[in-house]
Amino acid sequence: MNTSEFIFSSEVKQVEKISTKWQTPSNIALVKYWGKSNPQIPKNASISFTLNNCHTNTSIDFQKVSRNEKADFELFFEGKKKDDFKPKIATFFERIQQYCPYILDYKMTISSENSFPHSSGIASSASGMSAIAMCLMSLENALNPDLSEEFINKKASFLARLGSGSASRSIEGPLVVWGNHLEIEGSSDLFGVKFPHKAAPIFNDYQDVILLVDKGEKQVSSTVGHNLMHNNPYAESRFKQANDNLAKLSKILQNGEIKEFISLVESEALTLHAMMLMSNPYFILMKPNTLEIINKIWEYRAETNSNICFTLDAGANVHVLFPSEEKESVLQFIDNQLSKYCQNGQFIVDSVGFGAKKL
Repeated sequence: MNTSEFIFSSEVKQVEKISTKWQTPSNIALVKYWGKSNPQIPKNASISFTLNNCHTNTSIDFQKVSRNEKADFELFFEGKKKDDFKPKIATFFERIQQYCPYILDYKMTISSENSFPHSSGIASSASGMSAIAMCLMSLENALNPDLSEEFINKKASFLARLGSGSASRSIEGPLVVWGNHLEIEGSSDLFGVKFPHKAAPIFNDYQDVILLVDKGEKQVSSTVGHNLMHNNPYAESRFKQANDNLAKLSKILQNGEIKEFISLVESEALTLHAMMLMSNPYFILMKPNTLEIINKIWEYRAETNSNICFTLDAGANVHVLFPSEEKESVLQFIDNQLSKYCQNGQFIVDSVGFGAKKL
């Protein structure tokens, strides 16, 4: 793997002080990645819908100082100093130091806020790390104004991956592939790429309503869950299955085969949680209400021939996916029948989006 193109070497301008702010979205994987090797290399390729309303807004104020031995930063989350998040960000800065040596020349004040509950299985690390990566690339672009937008997005995805694997899929949209795959041109383990084929129109404005079954912090973090795949007896067959499913989904997305989409996406969600059940130690992130919702979705689909389906991330919350033409009827169904299984009746209405936005 050649990472040399991402090493910063040519400072064209001197920048004493700069503030930059980005909004980057979360994403929801359709084919899941679960299991990785160092440094943040996925065991299988994955593909996700980029979301629109679930996002993180992050600003970084950079103030030039004499060179530090390690990154010097303060972190504020939703207006409050957040020292318990600092170790993860510090590890991220250590990993990217060789690619962004300029971070040692600045005191950084990072301020971040989410439009959704943190650590509840809506990929907050994906939106959070990708937002920091975009802010860093704004500084890099100020130091070297010759950078192309294509390179900025590519390096931002590369950097974001070193903080959170799924963050590599939050820079662009609406469909992003991360992980080397023979049938996806340009795909790489090092960064996410936009799905290279034209998706059928039905997928262009796809809807995702996130049912907040449990807004609390997960009992088992994704990092721990990924590591448990090293000794999972079903790991190798799972990695092959995921890559096979991505090849199938590529054709499904191009051909607009909605029933096949539903079957594959739901199977992927349940397989992800099956891997957790078969880990040692085993764990369950679904809650009773997660299963109630899944069964209600299956009943509704059978009764109405709707194209509604579900997927799950590494948590209890349920992502309800459906074509935009069904929005009115599905929202009514969610309001009437599913919201009672959500914590305080809460859910987030979202749809596919197009990636990072400068604020």
